[in-house]
Amino acid sequence: MGDVKMNTRLYSQEPTKSKIIHRLKIVKGHLEKVLKMVEEDAYCIDVINQSQAVQAALKKIDREILENHLYCCVLGEVDKANSQNKKLVSEIVSVFKKSQG
Repeated sequence: MGDVKMNTRLYSQEPTKSKIIHRLKIVKGHLEKVLKMVEEDAYCIDVINQSQAVQAALKKIDREILENHLYCCVLGEVDKANSQNKKLVSEIVSVFKKSQG
């Protein structure tokens, strides 16, 4: 199956894009700290705790990107987001959140 691209813009709302970029930069900083901890032979549990924090932050970013995609790209193409479609998107996002713990 090929990728379906409905909208060539990844993020159609600037505040969302800025927020995601900001969060990714924070995660990058934390990941660099994990790398440094490993290089400096830090206590394994401390490394794992930091790594898990990075993973949790990335999952949160994934949820935000998915939600943005559903509202801006998918619904934008269907019918400019009527209230029934907003409910469906909320249900999909809720299921995604549960699957990520």
